[in-house]
Amino acid sequence: MSRSVFLRTPFLNGNNPELKRKEIQKYFHTTLDCYERLFETLRSNEAYYIKPISLRHPLIFYFGHTATFYINKLILAGLISERINPKFESMFAVGVDEMSWDDLDSTHYNWPTVQAVREYRNAMRARIDQLITQMPLVLPITWESSWWPILMGIEHERIHLETSSVLIRQHALEFVQPHADWKACQKSTQAPQNQMIPVEAGTVTLNKNKNDCEYYGWDNEFGLHQIDIPAFQASKYLVTNQEFLAFIEAQGYQTERYWQEEGRSWQKFTQAVHPVFWIRKGEDWYLRIMTEEIPMPWDWPVEVNYHEAKAFCNWKAAITAQSIRLPTEDEWYRLYDVGQLSEVPDDVPANSNLHLDHYASSCPVTEFKHGEFFDVVGNVWQWTEIPIYPFPGFDVHPLYDDFTTPTFDGQHNLIKGGSWISCGDESLRSARYAFRRHFFQHAGFRYVISEAPATQTSSSYETDKLLSEYAEFHYGDTYFDVPNFSKALAEIAIAAMGDRPKRRALDLGCASGRATFELAHAFEFVTGVDFSARFIGQGVQLAQHGVLRYVLTDEGDLVNYKESTLVGLGLEHVKNKVEFYQGDACNLKPILTGYDLILAANLIDRLYDPAKLLNNIHTRINPSGLLLIASPYTWLVEHTKKESWVGGFKRDGENFTTLDGLKEILGKYFRLIQGPQAVPFVIRETKRKFQHTLSEVTIWEKIP
Repeated sequence: MSRSVFLRTPFLNGNNPELKRKEIQKYFHTTLDCYERLFETLRSNEAYYIKPISLRHPLIFYFGHTATFYINKLILAGLISERINPKFESMFAVGVDEMSWDDLDSTHYNWPTVQAVREYRNAMRARIDQLITQMPLVLPITWESSWWPILMGIEHERIHLETSSVLIRQHALEFVQPHADWKACQKSTQAPQNQMIPVEAGTVTLNKNKNDCEYYGWDNEFGLHQIDIPAFQASKYLVTNQEFLAFIEAQGYQTERYWQEEGRSWQKFTQAVHPVFWIRKGEDWYLRIMTEEIPMPWDWPVEVNYHEAKAFCNWKAAITAQSIRLPTEDEWYRLYDVGQLSEVPDDVPANSNLHLDHYASSCPVTEFKHGEFFDVVGNVWQWTEIPIYPFPGFDVHPLYDDFTTPTFDGQHNLIKGGSWISCGDESLRSARYAFRRHFFQHAGFRYVISEAPATQTSSSYETDKLLSEYAEFHYGDTYFDVPNFSKALAEIAIAAMGDRPKRRALDLGCASGRATFELAHAFEFVTGVDFSARFIGQGVQLAQHGVLRYVLTDEGDLVNYKESTLVGLGLEHVKNKVEFYQGDACNLKPILTGYDLILAANLIDRLYDPAKLLNNIHTRINPSGLLLIASPYTWLVEHTKKESWVGGFKRDGENFTTLDGLKEILGKYFRLIQGPQAVPFVIRETKRKFQHTLSEVTIWEKIP
């Protein structure tokens, strides 16, 4: 493989469709050729069937997977009608997402021969080549163009060019061999002393339009994103093997305080004491690269997962007393801009170890300068502090609805900049790739000094079933013509207030917070309190970012992706009138007092001591203020010991209802002014399963 220029991702505009057709055709063939040459580094057919790591399929899967991807997507797009090999197109369709570091895949497959897969790839190549030759082409190529799935297949294969190279690197040496087209860098000298470079404050702007874009992109790249970045300092170089060695020698792997909880669990599970690609032989260190072990190149970038990179930063912060952390995605873009970088050129090698233009490995961190920094792009991917998130207006492409959305779980951190083998879309400024934090890629890191917290700009898709159900309950669709429960309660409360002062309200047991926002239509300020920080987080996300995304179960493993916005709910104008706190309703903080209204919705039958709340709630309400209680009275011993139930039992041989209990406890300080009133609510569990419940509403006025 030539180290000059590996064909770049095509420009999607132009005025000559036939030239563009030939360019895409060449892009298709050179991609397939490169991918197939990568597998020539395997020493024997046996190497295709031995798993490099237990959490992944053997390499025979990846050899077939990229080929079947083309056919499956083109069938889905309606561009072809006949399959080549239905068995292969099922077997090789879906890979294994390394869902967790202790989740072993024990499934067995009857894999075909290597020759059979080669023949399949050849048949696929001929089929797609014919399609490219004959299919009408109108420029520009957009998200909705019939040519988009062809580019999708090519870019998908380029992604796997990199992921397969990582698996080959993880293979036992006995199964791999050097290859003339995959030569590693031979350069290594003394590692430089890292230093911090100031970066001025500035604005980062991303704006990739799916209807008018220069290059192909994955769904997470599209949308307008603009943010002001405060000044910070960043390390001049990527962290080298030499710099990371100091962390190892300081017993960094064994010092728990440097590791976050998830990282600590990973370290304890793996018993890691150094990076996975490091090898100790006596007193000497070696580095495993793709097809060989070499004496440790101390001036190359260290390659680690997020947990290791984060632990290093925590150690560095501790010994320097500085606010050292990994950069955010936006800070990386700021480095890109101050380094005055641009996309890889079409006809000359990049000024970076990127796109296979130079080496089939990392290289010294001093080789490629970008402004005052080195390796802002290329060499290795760079871990960031930020889990991947969607830009406003995110939409999935109908042909690949599970490319990005499974990563919107807060557990996949963004990596930026690309590595030596990152090609096509992966090499673009707009590229947004994310991996699980324990994941090994050709990835390292640089660090920054900043007093600004590392926060993401938008929320992730909530995939926890209960939280997703509550997100839909509070902010989603209505079902069976039953009005939104939280909104209905807020409207009842506001109406009951009449001419009373509407200064401050407390939404006690606010859950996801819809009623908190709705009450803010009428009140000057509203506080939402809930025992669950996870529930409160949904309200916080909406207040801070204006959008909440979550995943609803339709049936089995089939899901539906939802998005709710404050603008769409008519609540944008009240976001600055609400706040959320975690708190125990039976043991509220003293500051939570002086309210004109307290709303307690579906709360009392979920408390461990409801009487304690009811006996003291009057101290939190202003004279003539109101208390609205809503509850289906579903007393359960798993939430409340039976002796603590307010009602729902026999007393002296007679029925004693919860309403009786409320009158008995509240009657000393309140009078019942409205209700009881039955207010229905519906909770969606699946597309065809719902909970339909009646909550009894009573409104109590505090006696002056």
